[in-house]
Amino acid sequence: MNGLLRDKVVVVSGAGPGLGRATAVRCAAAGADVVLAARDAGRLAAIAAEVEALGRRALAVPTDITDAAAAEALAGRAVDAFGHVDALVNNAAAPTPPADLMSLEADSVTAGLAVDVVAPLRLTQLFADRLAERGGSVVMVASSVIRESPRSLGVYKMAKTALTTLTQALSSELGPRGVRVNTIAPGLIWADAVKTHFAHAARERGVPVQRVYDETAAGIDRRRLQEPEEVADAIVFLLSDLARAVTGHCLDVNGGQYHN
Repeated sequence: MNGLLRDKVVVVSGAGPGLGRATAVRCAAAGADVVLAARDAGRLAAIAAEVEALGRRALAVPTDITDAAAAEALAGRAVDAFGHVDALVNNAAAPTPPADLMSLEADSVTAGLAVDVVAPLRLTQLFADRLAERGGSVVMVASSVIRESPRSLGVYKMAKTALTTLTQALSSELGPRGVRVNTIAPGLIWADAVKTHFAHAARERGVPVQRVYDETAAGIDRRRLQEPEEVADAIVFLLSDLARAVTGHCLDVNGGQYHN
């Protein structure tokens, strides 16, 4: 990893626990300075400290990416602080409680699309000129839900599928300007949200958490869930020059849960 992103500036939205934090830290380990965007200022400060402990610079910008003015301010602060931007990781995602689409109000659908699709488009628009100056790269974070159709995750599947389509369209538009745009589709990541879900399922069934984990992992080729750092390393690869011929692509990072 050392040197893959040497002296690049990477903006990470949704820089919270799990994949957001791991992405920021792994980008720093690869030599990048990092701009961190999320709503929780305290969490951003903690991640910024980890980045700085690796000898890289960090800028924490508390941001609601669905707010156009806040997103514009984020872009301005990133350029003011570092002078350039080389990469953008659109990692933010809307929480979507399991529910059938037929039972939902339309506002629930549009709220999910606002975070998962409209906000990444806006951020890409705001950074596009800077990325073009540097031959930069964008990575969208989708989900392996695009490979299946669980009836209770319809909104989430809609949003992440739309995000994947957005990637392809932006790759066609920005490719002539030297900007690559790709998506990753992670499987279940062994981080806070999944751990909490597994713990709840284990309590309801009266079984150990390890049993829930093992039953889930049995359907994955590697027989285990992905760690946040493993998924973050795939993002670093797509941001780096090693992937300089890769654009408009969706990379599955699921340990073999789905073959595409």
